[in-house]
Amino acid sequence: MLLLCFAVVLLAAVLVSALANRTILSTAALFLVAGFVLGEGTTGVLHLRADSPIVAQLAELALFAVLFTDGMRVGWADLRSAWRLPGRALGWGLPLTLLVTAVLAHYVAGLGWPEALLIGAILAPTDPVFAAALVGNDKVPARLRHLLNVESGVNDGLALPFVVVLLAVAAGSDDLHLGELATELAVGLAIGVLVPLFAIALERTRFFAASAAYAPLNGVAIGLLVLALGKATHGNLFLAAFAAGITVATFGPRERSAFEHFGENVAELLKLAALLVFGALISPAFLGEISWAGWAFAVLAIVVARPLALSVSFLRSGLSLREQAAAMWFGPKGFASVVYGLLVLESGIGAADEVFHLVALTIVISILAHSSTDVVVARAFDDNRETPHWHGTLRRVRRTVVRRPRAGRRPAEVVRDGSAAGDGTEDAQPRAK
Repeated sequence: MLLLCFAVVLLAAVLVSALANRTILSTAALFLVAGFVLGEGTTGVLHLRADSPIVAQLAELALFAVLFTDGMRVGWADLRSAWRLPGRALGWGLPLTLLVTAVLAHYVAGLGWPEALLIGAILAPTDPVFAAALVGNDKVPARLRHLLNVESGVNDGLALPFVVVLLAVAAGSDDLHLGELATELAVGLAIGVLVPLFAIALERTRFFAASAAYAPLNGVAIGLLVLALGKATHGNLFLAAFAAGITVATFGPRERSAFEHFGENVAELLKLAALLVFGALISPAFLGEISWAGWAFAVLAIVVARPLALSVSFLRSGLSLREQAAAMWFGPKGFASVVYGLLVLESGIGAADEVFHLVALTIVISILAHSSTDVVVARAFDDNRETPHWHGTLRRVRRTVVRRPRAGRRPAEVVRDGSAAGDGTEDAQPRAK
């Protein structure tokens, strides 16, 4: 039934995709709403719960694929030369977003400080998938697109240690497992770098070569190998995925070119399937269990936390006000927050259910808001659209009226500035333009 529902919604998304690229209609929102309608709490077509294994596995797989393809858009040289702005967003923006969100969770939603800090860590990561029209638009400044892409690719892995540590604190554990966290990050990074290097080196030997038909599958094989090894060694999957994409982009431009289009389609399919499943977890009863304070927190977490944090991070950054405003607004919550929220639900801490409700509500509002405004904001960077069409028409009409000779005068008597010969203005000083 899940496969049937996904196929039907996917066909509908394909048929309206051209319209979605030009309007506020969003295919991501379409899958989310479809999941909500088909979920067990609404029509009961899909029987999925938050503890269903497919929910966590699909969200994790979708996030891995998205980070792998995102990393493949950024080579190491590009990352190193343009690290200044992403460094500000990660070094200052990420912890400040965490702290502001925690303050809101404590004072608005009424959570204790351990749980408030935990929900701040869960909602701090961003996801460029729901701002695709902005990140993938060539008319948007390259540094802004690079900033959003790199930030979202790295902050998922950076937020994970905070989530695990704060989860242990919220559970009252004395052992924060800091050594295990460091090992997990190091293993994930090593797998993400070494596996692609080894695969690319093998293909460049005289003994091996990929045919044109199988060339796109090289990236798939590398990604699956990184995923499998990360699972087997308990390395950080998200850091491994992003590092693997960057490594392929840096050392395997041919492999990157062959995989790029195919890989983006695979990641898109997984993303949409995860959205359908996540939407099925949300029901009217689920939303009704959230108090007005929870709704207020979810809205403030989107419109206050990140904008306030990045306004501090981008002081004297050189970004224009328009670029800063776009970066502040487009911090959508995505698959990383879903996965981390499910981790909390499985942990069994006292406030797990309340935390998951707040996280889910914030993600839903974020997806609907950000995926519906990315086209609008992207168009603001199109110079051809900055001047309204009626403005040019008005100028032409005014120019025609000014140049039209008055009744009783010869056309030759009208001069360029609109004054007539012989009306006493010949000797006057020229007017300032």
